Amino acid sequence: MYDMKYLRKGNWCLKAAILIFFSTFSSCKKYLDIIPDNIPTIDNSFTMRSEAEKYLYTCYAYMPKDGNLEQDPSLLGGDEIWAIDGPPRPTFNHRIFDIAQGRQATVNPKGDSNSPLDTYSIWVNLYRGLRDCNIFLENIVKVPDLREEERNQWIAEVKFLKAYYHFYLVRMYGPIPLIKENLPVEVDVSKVKISRVPVDECFAYIVQLLNEAKDDLPPIVNDPVKMLGRITKPIAYALKAKVLVTAASPLYNGNTEQATLKNPDGVQLFNQQYVAARWDDAVLACKEAIEVCEGAGHRLYKFDRASSTSVLTDQIVQQLSIRNAFAERWNTEVIWGNSQSLSANIQRIATPNVDFRYQDNSVIGYELAPPLKIADMFYSKNGIPIEEDASWNVNQPAIKAGTTADQRYIKLNYETSSTNFDREPRFYANLGFDGGVWYGQGYYNDAVPTGTYYVSAKKGQPNGKGKPDYGSVTGYFIKKYVHFQNTQGAGNDYSVTDYPWPIFRLAQLYLLYAEALNEKEGPGNEAYKYINLVRERAGLQTVELAWSTYSTNKTKYTTQPGLRAIIHRESLIELAFEGARFWDLRRWKEAPQEYVKPIQGWDIEQATATLYYRKKLIFSPRFGLKDYFWPIRDNNILNNRNLVQNIGW
Repeated sequence: MYDMKYLRKGNWCLKAAILIFFSTFSSCKKYLDIIPDNIPTIDNSFTMRSEAEKYLYTCYAYMPKDGNLEQDPSLLGGDEIWAIDGPPRPTFNHRIFDIAQGRQATVNPKGDSNSPLDTYSIWVNLYRGLRDCNIFLENIVKVPDLREEERNQWIAEVKFLKAYYHFYLVRMYGPIPLIKENLPVEVDVSKVKISRVPVDECFAYIVQLLNEAKDDLPPIVNDPVKMLGRITKPIAYALKAKVLVTAASPLYNGNTEQATLKNPDGVQLFNQQYVAARWDDAVLACKEAIEVCEGAGHRLYKFDRASSTSVLTDQIVQQLSIRNAFAERWNTEVIWGNSQSLSANIQRIATPNVDFRYQDNSVIGYELAPPLKIADMFYSKNGIPIEEDASWNVNQPAIKAGTTADQRYIKLNYETSSTNFDREPRFYANLGFDGGVWYGQGYYNDAVPTGTYYVSAKKGQPNGKGKPDYGSVTGYFIKKYVHFQNTQGAGNDYSVTDYPWPIFRLAQLYLLYAEALNEKEGPGNEAYKYINLVRERAGLQTVELAWSTYSTNKTKYTTQPGLRAIIHRESLIELAFEGARFWDLRRWKEAPQEYVKPIQGWDIEQATATLYYRKKLIFSPRFGLKDYFWPIRDNNILNNRNLVQNIGW
């Protein structure tokens, strides 16, 4: 079982991180010294329900901005999305992208420095959020006109937020200071100089908070108009499952590479013994989460053909089932969507000029480019990796023209790379490419596919590299982000169907369960079942049938290492461009192997197919031991000698 001994330790546990704030805000003295006249005191915030509710929303306000290119490190900070390097511009600041290019630093950590160059600091924001969560929990009992049931729900919501903010920090920094309570202002300075806590204790405290919160939360929100995005029971159970799978994973479970990370008093911050029983806890948490989520009505999304006034082929319905599982507002699959992190900006930046009538449109940027290795990651039409498919690209030319049979995927008679043919439905639903059909965006008549929009990305074409600072640097585009009902017009006219960024989808929970089952007991029918549910929605055959029929390694799925590789690949494909790859490669300790693969694209400066379809090296990334975790800002270390730096920084 997961080691819970840390939860029973005495009062040595940390109460607050005042020093974190003082050291981080040392350059923000005005913020600390001035309290505007219109800011109420804490006591006033809890005199009545309406005021306490405002403070509840304050606790929510610290949610990390998932889907924001300037604030979410999991998007441009890894190897999944590439962009043209250059100075900051109106569409987005490149500070997060600096991480992907090996430019992280300890003086002002990229994306987390609280410097004028960054729009957001996760360290600062989340520790401030933890302080406000503690204030809420200390004072909510004072509110006289609050029903007990509602009080308990609000307490549960804030405990969940505390758990999530701690979890987010653990993923970034590893062992962190825990902020269980706030210290009084008059506390001795020695009590403020806090230390990092062993990672096992961090996970144990996060799980404790989730256990305390989960059963006081509602299964669904009572008022969808006002409350979508508020924490529910399914969200809490799903996060607990994710936390326990993370805690059982190689990065945090017996990681001997982190053996030298110790506090000044010699306390080991990473456990050095692998504990197999942690997968037992993860399996149970995943199973419970699935039961709770399905009981609340969550289902894998499938596009309802009857909802469209157009005649749609099975191929387009299949693509919309995949695209809308991510981009349809509050669909049945979304367990948790971040309503504070809406998607309009990232949709504009991802959208190519597919409506050739409006080439003067100035608000769409098509700047986000998946590298070739990400395009190659998607399966063949047989539902297995292209490098394992015995029939893949046999005796095929490097360049082919689209045929009538391909015209729901590739423009008729358009010459494109042969690697864009005969791929799985998720390839066409998630990616745009030169010659690739882009369904929707104002044209929905699938009965006449010759009118469907498509991408033309060679030099001089509408979607080719434009000015020096925008365009797809690889020749691929992210279709997944773009809702199919968006439309573009002249000038700056672009109509966006906005959606909350999905933090957690049911498909991810199914794959986490399959992963935990395989790690606990090896391949089995239960693990196959939940992988196959995701594959079935994606239009693929079962794992067993696909591998045994088409793969050069026909028994791969019958071994634990083989099924592990299948589950990891399935997760990377299903959750592509959602930020999961950034964290998963780290917790699996597979980042060094994946990041060393070069960032390549097509030769986008060329105007002919023969010259365009040549692989071009864009960047050679590196990944070392220090890159698993963020550096703690130098100023924090200098102000608190009990706070040790991560290895390598």
